[in-house]
Amino acid sequence: MELASKYDSQNVESKWYKYWEENKLFSSRPDGRELYTIVMPPPNVTGVLHMGHMLNNTIQDILVRRARMEGKNACWVPGTDHASIATEAKVVAKLAEQGIKKTDITRDDFLKHAWNWTNEHGGIILKQLRRLGASCDWNRTAFTMDEERSNSVIKVFCDLYDKGFIYRGVRMVNWDPQAQTALSDEEVIYKEEHSKLYYLKYMVVEEPGRYAIVATTRPETIMGDTAMCINPNDPKNTWLKGKHVVVPLVGREIPVIEDEYVDVEFGTGCLKVTPAHDINDHQLGLKHGLATIDIFNDNGTISEAAGLYVGMDRMDVRKQIAIDLEDAGLMEKVEDYDNKVGYSERTHVPIEPKLSTQWFLKMQHFADLALQPVMDDDIRFYPQKYKNTYHHWLENIKDWCISRQLWWGHRIPAYYFIVDGKREYVVAPSAEEALTKAKQKCNALTAADLQQDEDCLDTWFSSWLWPISIFDGINHPDNEDIKYYYPTSDLVTGPDIIFFWVARMIMAGYEYKGKMPFKNVYFTGIVRDKLGRKMSKSLGNSPDPIELIDKYGADGVRMGMMLSAPAGNDILFDETLCEQGRNFNNKIWNAFRLVKGWEVADTEQPEASRIATRWFEAKLRETNEVLNDLFSKYRISEALMVVYRLFWDEFSSWYLEMIKPAYGTAIDRVTYNITIRFFETLLNMLHPFMPFITEELWQHLFDRKAGESIMCERLQIAVPTEDDKRLSSDIELVKQIVSGVRTVRNQKNIAPKEQLVLHAIGQNRFAAYDGIVIKMANLASIENVSEKAADTAQFMVGTDEYAVPVGSLIDIEAEIKKQEAQLAHLEGFLAGIKKKLANERFVANAPEAVVALERKKQSDSEEKITALKQSLSELKKK
Repeated sequence: MELASKYDSQNVESKWYKYWEENKLFSSRPDGRELYTIVMPPPNVTGVLHMGHMLNNTIQDILVRRARMEGKNACWVPGTDHASIATEAKVVAKLAEQGIKKTDITRDDFLKHAWNWTNEHGGIILKQLRRLGASCDWNRTAFTMDEERSNSVIKVFCDLYDKGFIYRGVRMVNWDPQAQTALSDEEVIYKEEHSKLYYLKYMVVEEPGRYAIVATTRPETIMGDTAMCINPNDPKNTWLKGKHVVVPLVGREIPVIEDEYVDVEFGTGCLKVTPAHDINDHQLGLKHGLATIDIFNDNGTISEAAGLYVGMDRMDVRKQIAIDLEDAGLMEKVEDYDNKVGYSERTHVPIEPKLSTQWFLKMQHFADLALQPVMDDDIRFYPQKYKNTYHHWLENIKDWCISRQLWWGHRIPAYYFIVDGKREYVVAPSAEEALTKAKQKCNALTAADLQQDEDCLDTWFSSWLWPISIFDGINHPDNEDIKYYYPTSDLVTGPDIIFFWVARMIMAGYEYKGKMPFKNVYFTGIVRDKLGRKMSKSLGNSPDPIELIDKYGADGVRMGMMLSAPAGNDILFDETLCEQGRNFNNKIWNAFRLVKGWEVADTEQPEASRIATRWFEAKLRETNEVLNDLFSKYRISEALMVVYRLFWDEFSSWYLEMIKPAYGTAIDRVTYNITIRFFETLLNMLHPFMPFITEELWQHLFDRKAGESIMCERLQIAVPTEDDKRLSSDIELVKQIVSGVRTVRNQKNIAPKEQLVLHAIGQNRFAAYDGIVIKMANLASIENVSEKAADTAQFMVGTDEYAVPVGSLIDIEAEIKKQEAQLAHLEGFLAGIKKKLANERFVANAPEAVVALERKKQSDSEEKITALKQSLSELKKK
């Protein structure tokens, strides 16, 4: 195959991805090899690829490709999540465009629309991941609502219900008025808001003309007030004990109750109690036997029970009721007030605390299972700081509200029926089994008498089973795949779902398999723009990942993401990093073309090339040891930088220059063959990070058989020896000498073609490397001298043991002008410092460190001025 003059990423990427798939190079089947398993955090079927997906899946692909090259049986299982709330919202919106309301069609008809939408859009993101190079076993692709996963979810629900962990009850829940469903506590995001604090007058029944003041941020809830509460230890409100007050505008008399829960410092110390619409008020209501009035409809409008503002939206009522209270003389004052307001994570509307009958999972048992394995590092978190977050949540665990008032999802397997005028239910995996159970209570029941629960399960109730259900380990606990692939190796995810998903998968793993679901969790950061803002469509600061790939190539984008992605820290993404990645592609491509373009001859290997090949062999061994260490600590971004520097700095900038044949001459075959082998090793090291260009060049290195791929190559490099370390250390000093000579050329405007002489003062410690130094620095010779000559212009290079005499090569007049200008600048700079230090107020008042810094500047300047004056004196004698 002929290599193109320029790297064409789009052609290369499409060609090799097709090749990988056709040759089934991503597929995995149980065998006797060491195993590496990773399951993809399933993206929502509603979604398209965004920068967070790019980061997460790039990291997973790096890990799985490296595992393959270590000879492991690597299995990366992809899949998607049905995303109940998000998908239902998309389908409702699409139906609305057609003039159809969800409430106007049956559940079955709605689900047909939902499946059509899912089948049309659900595979988009997985196709996009192929563009990134994701090496998933696509034949194993799973969906949280496919048959195997759905059966798993229903089976687990029934099992946990039978064990007594799932119960149904009336509880205060977080209600999403837009999605019209309950949410778990973890699905509520609290935001700081600039609100208002309204001071309302509650007239005291027993003392006409007097009133108590209640401060509230939610005047629209007063229609649900059933008591006023004071702290019994609050002297300023003692006069209200045992009395009744009238709810403003509503006219309802309510009792004044006493409870130490009330904060005497907040507002006036009087608290309005609305048991139906505040979790703490609800607890007070239960404790004091208060009535409960639900004033909100499911969609956030005011219900008939309120008696006022019926049908109006809650936010509109807040504005209107403030006006009406003012007009009625029942508003004392309004103040600005900053508070936290809970928002739905999915629909981004303020949630409404609401009493509702829901299904719950008791969590203490599961918290007890899941806490210790992480605390004991049986399951390791990277970075470790997230152990504290995990510990705090499990130590303060609450029961999980697992029901959602949606149609798209796993329908709760509970079936209701009437026996002797009483509504009862059974839980069973199917209607047939439910009828069998129900008949035990009343044998006359028929299938027509049973009504399945209308609610579906929280999406996370399916994804918490993911590492097990993806191998069908719930339905068939002893199948070959679950026994071989479970537990998985690594999980790559964001810390924002540590409660939703990570902790719950650990719980399910120990409950249903008796062991961890994964050994390591790598937490990525949040992708932000270079200003530190979270990337989002609304801000317009998030680039389209596919457009980035089109522009810079997948390898360039992968590198750009990883250069800014230390584990657990937020990623400040800058598109210029992708450009840097593309430039690196070009560097690799051009280096390859350079080497393959050399003419090869059966000549003797030069000494410089012999040393260079020994040195780079050592460098590869040392770098591989560093890489292994970094990967073991999941410091993947640093690992990429190590390989990047090895190729760009050591291989391209130094090694190739050391061995490059003179213009018009051939390279010896020994050095050439070794260099080709080095290139192959470098491509192997780079492959997990940059799979496409490395496959392309690997295929060009030698004639390969059909179906062969770099991804299946074993990366086997010996550990570095002490000789390797000595050689590397020596060459670093040799590089300093060469760089020093080059610096002298630049500073003194000496042409690169002008051969210089290098003086080795005293013993030449690095005589063994003279061949490299002479070639790289373009020297005529290296001469041993006993001491630095006093009568010629010499410049020390590398170490104090080497000098370059440049006497006649320097334009004395130009050099004098240059040094005189430097001297004038330094003397002016020194005068400014002296003036500052002569200022007694500055010395007395400035921090000690600042004064010390100025004195150091003075000392350094004086030293440089002395050296310059001496140099000028010597130059003027010539």
